[in-house]
Amino acid sequence: MTRRIYRLTGTDTRHFLQGLTTNDIKGVDSGLVYTAMLTPQGKYLADFFLTADGDAVLLDVDAAIGPALIQRLNMYKLRSDVQITETALNVRRGTGPAPAGALPDPRHPDLGWRLYGKAQGDDGTDWDAIRVAHCIPETGIELTPDTYILEAGFERLHGVDFRKGCYVGQEVTARMKHKTELRKGLVRVAVTGSAPIGTEITADGKAAGMLYTQSGGFGIAYLRLDRAAGPLQAGPAKVTLADT
Repeated sequence: MTRRIYRLTGTDTRHFLQGLTTNDIKGVDSGLVYTAMLTPQGKYLADFFLTADGDAVLLDVDAAIGPALIQRLNMYKLRSDVQITETALNVRRGTGPAPAGALPDPRHPDLGWRLYGKAQGDDGTDWDAIRVAHCIPETGIELTPDTYILEAGFERLHGVDFRKGCYVGQEVTARMKHKTELRKGLVRVAVTGSAPIGTEITADGKAAGMLYTQSGGFGIAYLRLDRAAGPLQAGPAKVTLADT
């Protein structure tokens, strides 16, 4: 998947990012921080990685949503001393031995490393298989404008911090955190057959969710958990909750 790498400079950069994103960006000095921006209503706008580049901060985001994210950041910065420029950097990814300068992907150890520089590409890893095995959502597939990040597993993926203070969408996210349990969310399912990404899942004819990425007889699904106890149907495919 194509990425865009932006550089944020200026004396207010870190304070600016801290007030807008879901994670504590203090970790940029020691590696990658996985984080997101939300709407004021607590819904997903973009997910991305941040890391320090000297006094600057690099922002690594899916190319499809990069321009809209930067437009949103520029809207918020007002008179803050923050400059945002697109770089010519690329990202390499892999799960084998990490080259010099590579940084561990903070979402899950099996996602390996990311390296920023002139080179691009990866080592042939089956990323969908890893994502399905660990129920890791992807920009533009499982992560959409209707997504609430806690339903997408951001706490498990180290993408949200509940002690960092306020950010856009924080109130809704905090309320969801303190519910007794989530009634909907991304889960790993066993899939017999296959169906296109975005196929509706039904239970006894009633809407129960959506089927997304599939690999090796399993998939990532967004489900209403109160309708997920028995056999489910996703177009021609049969779906059941997978053992965790």
